[in-house]
Amino acid sequence: MKINILLLIPLGILITLNSNAQDDEKKFGIQFSGYVKNDFFYDSRQTLSAREGHFLLWPAAESFDQNNNDINANSNFNFLAVQSRLRGTITGPDALGAKTSGVIEGDFFGQQNDNINLFRLRHAMIKLKWPNTELITGQYWNPFFVTGCFPGTVSFNTGTPLQSFARNPQIRLTQNLGDFQIIAAALSQRDFATRGVNGPSAEYLRNSGTPDAHFQMHYNGTNPDSKTGALIGAGIAYKTIVPRLYNEVIVGSPAQTNTYKVDEQVKGLTAIAFSKISLEPVTFKIQARYGENIADVLSISGFAVKDMVNSTTGELSYTPLTNTTLWGELHTNGKKWQAGVFGGFLKNNGTKEAMSDPDNMVYGLGTNIESLIRVSPRVSFVSNKFKLAAEIEYTSAAYGSDYDVNYEPASTNTVSNTRILLSTIYSF
Repeated sequence: MKINILLLIPLGILITLNSNAQDDEKKFGIQFSGYVKNDFFYDSRQTLSAREGHFLLWPAAESFDQNNNDINANSNFNFLAVQSRLRGTITGPDALGAKTSGVIEGDFFGQQNDNINLFRLRHAMIKLKWPNTELITGQYWNPFFVTGCFPGTVSFNTGTPLQSFARNPQIRLTQNLGDFQIIAAALSQRDFATRGVNGPSAEYLRNSGTPDAHFQMHYNGTNPDSKTGALIGAGIAYKTIVPRLYNEVIVGSPAQTNTYKVDEQVKGLTAIAFSKISLEPVTFKIQARYGENIADVLSISGFAVKDMVNSTTGELSYTPLTNTTLWGELHTNGKKWQAGVFGGFLKNNGTKEAMSDPDNMVYGLGTNIESLIRVSPRVSFVSNKFKLAAEIEYTSAAYGSDYDVNYEPASTNTVSNTRILLSTIYSF
């Protein structure tokens, strides 16, 4: 009997240790969340948009037939559920003295209209968090999409092109200093890319040999007793792209093609400043942005050929297109009923430096728009995990037909679109 008892003691210890290990393992793993979202929308005009009209940018320019009828002055509608989303939040044991976690998230939006409804990657990142330092590696929001201060529109465009919208593979370091944060990040491009000679592509940034560099400072102060808070911040980014590695020149008779290596770059500096004031009944947000060659964040921007540098090789110099943007938002913080309004203005300032010829090539997104205005009021009702939301989004764009040496659109004609949007959302 004594021998049996002695044998049971270590066995009991092993069972206890195994049980504790299983308890620890239960703390780690993956938790799924997300939502099912259905959008029902009507546009008073044809639009420039993505995914069968779902991601709205701005109204389409006038396009006249032989009878001087505007082809784009025609309404349209659609019902879509492609924004429905699945997110996995991963937790695990500490590493390098830091708390570890990860996120992988996708939806059915696709990368283009041809593969809409197919599952695509949104976020895939690893986070290491020390007491005052945080390191993120992987695909995540572009730092110009400030997760603490962005428009809460019902529309999936989240205020684009007034608000920067992109997700990038990146390395991001955040240092906490009390209520202050210092953020530094280095980015590449994937789904949201620069537009150039070969269309939208990440190759222009890759061939520069230097990542898109970001630096931001935030102040985030809260008062739990009064349920108030203030987020104030500013940031800059510097990006260099290479439009081409070589140029082909046709010479002689019979004609032959000579290929020359060229050394071409486009440099761009972008800056933002923002603030969010949270009170118990309402929240107010505002952001200003100055951008150079930022079509990759779905803004009205790009770059242009400035001049010919070498007539033999065809090497060119370039200049970025610039714009300024201001948007603001006010919304209530009710638990069941919420109302808000978003509004903003974008001005296309043309090229940073004068072009040698107004007919030089220009690359980008919406470069023929001189200015854009948007106002979108909304209301939503929340019942547990179900949300019903409605929004009216009015967007007005002034298209130009003449350009000077700074490629700033002139002789403008304004077109407008009104979108009526109804969404049902079920979160899990």
